[in-house]
Amino acid sequence: MNNFIKGKNIITKTLSFRDKLLFKDIEVPYAPVVNALKKYYENPSVQLHIPGHTRGEAILKDFRDLIGDRVPFLDTTDEFDNLGTLHPATGPIAEAQELAAKAFGAKKTFFLLNGSTIGNLALGLTLAKENQSVIVGRNSHRSVLTSLIMSGANPVWVMPEKLDNWGLFGEITPESIEEALKKNRDAAFVWVTSPTYEGIVSDIKSIAEVCRRYDVPLIVDEAHGCLWNFNKELPESALKLGADAVVHSLHKTGGSFSQSSMLHVAENSRINLVALEANLKLLHSTSPSYLLLASLDSARAYLQSRMGHVAIEKALKHSKYLRQRLSSIEGVECLSSEEKTIDPTKIFLKVRGLSGKRLETILEVEYHIEIESASDEGILILSNIGNKFEDIEYFCDCIESIIKSGFSDISHLETEESKYMPLCEPDIVMSPRKAHQSETERIPLGKAIGRICAEVIAECPPGISILMPGELIEEKHLPYLTHYKEITVIKK
Repeated sequence: MNNFIKGKNIITKTLSFRDKLLFKDIEVPYAPVVNALKKYYENPSVQLHIPGHTRGEAILKDFRDLIGDRVPFLDTTDEFDNLGTLHPATGPIAEAQELAAKAFGAKKTFFLLNGSTIGNLALGLTLAKENQSVIVGRNSHRSVLTSLIMSGANPVWVMPEKLDNWGLFGEITPESIEEALKKNRDAAFVWVTSPTYEGIVSDIKSIAEVCRRYDVPLIVDEAHGCLWNFNKELPESALKLGADAVVHSLHKTGGSFSQSSMLHVAENSRINLVALEANLKLLHSTSPSYLLLASLDSARAYLQSRMGHVAIEKALKHSKYLRQRLSSIEGVECLSSEEKTIDPTKIFLKVRGLSGKRLETILEVEYHIEIESASDEGILILSNIGNKFEDIEYFCDCIESIIKSGFSDISHLETEESKYMPLCEPDIVMSPRKAHQSETERIPLGKAIGRICAEVIAECPPGISILMPGELIEEKHLPYLTHYKEITVIKK
């Protein structure tokens, strides 16, 4: 059956947000940007405009052999070929954004081509003015901090809860948000990350109720939760729980290409849409990639279709198998929903006697497995919509083999102290913007204690800052900075 159809009547009504009937009614996905690119490919014309590689005729042969003929052919620009524009959204792009808004339950959806980062930047610029306070979870992505630098707002940091047995930081509590709002009545808005990188979910419904009482908007960085709208076994999206806006990194788990994301504004949002779009236009490239735009459109159509529904069900079945199989192996533990509300497709596990980083090395070198990330305590793996059961079974077999082979990790065995992910409660002595704009110098790390940091230091993934501009550098930071010989500080 042809996957590309002209009619858009397949999606004729908005059903219950999490109702499986939504999938039943969509036999063939409709993706307007994909359709437009297909027509462009099938009806070529003589190209006397940018891009200069002219549909791949002027690129390195090795590169072309690697990516094929279609990719460079479809690398075109928005001024031509009736493909529409991104800002303002016109043609197929406008239609694709409207379809995405319906699929995710939003009043308005914007396609993002610099990851969720650009959505966070635009939200920060829209909602906060210079010297205003913003209530921010300390486990936020570095892009949240960048938005504070750009807007000139001052962060009021809220620490997430600790999971002592796992070396992880968990959810932001409603109580901690209310306490921060009581002390900062002038706060412009609240910014929470949920789920965390490891899949731990905050009580967004209760946090939203707190924000309503104090009449401040709630922004949720839901970058790692873009599948939640499409299956009842997954946590409920913040869009349905009272958030004013949400960012989704579809390139992480939703099936779009790297660097492509979406920003959703909720039905009853207090955000000025005109100002938000103006800031997105300010930040976005004027030469958006149609391959990335089409991948967002394709991902939405796929997730909304019966095929996508089956793929999510498969990912959930795989995650259940993973947890059951791994939990049956002596010496292996998995973070479970009995301890915290978590996204089941994210599995954080640890093996007795091995640090997560040592386990990661063994899996990569000995078994050719690449995982999502590793900490001192354990590793994070994902049960993705594209994984096959053979992938999952092989991973479990390898963990069993590692246990039986008796791999050791002397440095891990020498201490039983739980080692947390890098996340220190900051002592802010200068606004991030002022620190960023101050005169700076590079000094040896050993001389940095007591100085004011002037750079964002964050390891990606997950992109959470260890140090930020305006933060006092203390001895507690040093264990997380072993790879740094020098650091940028405010010049005395």
